[in-house]
Amino acid sequence: MTGETETETVAAGLRRRLARQLEADSRLRSPQWRAAVEAVPRHRFVPRFYRESHAPGVTAWKPVTPETVGEEEWLRLVYTDETWVTQFDGRDIDWAAPEVISNATPTSSSTLPSLVVRMLEDLDVQDGMNVLEIGTGTGYSTALMCHRLGSENVTSVETDEGVSRRAGHALAGIGHTPHLVVGDGRTGHPGGAPYDRLIATCGFRGIPPAWLSQVRPGGVVLTTLRGWMRSLGLAKLIVAGDTASGWFSEDGPSFMIARQQDAPESLGMVPGPDDGTARRAVRGPDLLSRSGPAFMAQLAAPDARFFSTAVGGGPVSTFLLDSVTGSFAVLTPTDGGWQVRQGGPRRLWDAIESAVATWEEYGSPNTSAFGVTVSRDRQAVWLGNPHGPQWALPS
Repeated sequence: MTGETETETVAAGLRRRLARQLEADSRLRSPQWRAAVEAVPRHRFVPRFYRESHAPGVTAWKPVTPETVGEEEWLRLVYTDETWVTQFDGRDIDWAAPEVISNATPTSSSTLPSLVVRMLEDLDVQDGMNVLEIGTGTGYSTALMCHRLGSENVTSVETDEGVSRRAGHALAGIGHTPHLVVGDGRTGHPGGAPYDRLIATCGFRGIPPAWLSQVRPGGVVLTTLRGWMRSLGLAKLIVAGDTASGWFSEDGPSFMIARQQDAPESLGMVPGPDDGTARRAVRGPDLLSRSGPAFMAQLAAPDARFFSTAVGGGPVSTFLLDSVTGSFAVLTPTDGGWQVRQGGPRRLWDAIESAVATWEEYGSPNTSAFGVTVSRDRQAVWLGNPHGPQWALPS
């Protein structure tokens, strides 16, 4: 490519192609959001990014810029339906001399467009509505909303000042001036309330109470709920004053967890070989990595995390540790099955096995069979209907 004009021409064609793809995949369902996808230049929001290397061994991330891969390939990648990472471990990247990154955790990204537009369609906005976005990120989704609703109707909260500043520059560069706020997304932004819609592009362990007071009755909250072991999925709730209720979507999209709700670095105290009481386990630790049972495990043990390792030259055991209560469960293979040792205030594996058994009794449904009810005193996920089996979400 020889100049900015040619770059913009090629980018416009790639946006139209992306819009056609998203429409064919039933992600784009309305002409207003299609017009936004075709108009908003994603390459202005991800001028440089990282993509995961698929080489064997440790996970590594390679920089992608017009200089490292060529402008044509860079643009092609920008307009593919992929998530591109723009920050690791909360630290800015030296783009003057970008290097391969490993042993790092992504903390900001531009989410794959199919998920972005699917959520925007599910938000069900109408002209003139006032929207609060939690998690500005690169600003791409913010720009789509500005195109659809007008900048004056969009407020976006970002916890990272540098991320927010770069998003603001990109937004201003294409003529959008939403109200950008640097702060804790859990508190929302009361200065712009009431909002007709609230959309969160990072995961939360529960619905922050402040959101309920800032979204008008009848308004919508759309967010991913997740825990420290896995994502629960996308939930859409209708606000009714101090309460809200709704359902999970059929699939389970996942976002990075909000930084203020990330798990503590310490897993807690690893139990000794004689700690706790033992019994034969009904189910093995493989359920922690199987979609439906793992969903139930996250509900049953919301403050737990797990890892597997061999101890003292013995077999590989799975440790489930609750860093809030200090409870633990250790699963060790035996002849023809598993033994579980449990200790602490909660019997973690008892709770998980009971939750999985309940799920199976209901026919092993997908996540769309689960709903969420939120009040200022209690938050719960329920199965089937609000009077069915329930599991509390962290407050």
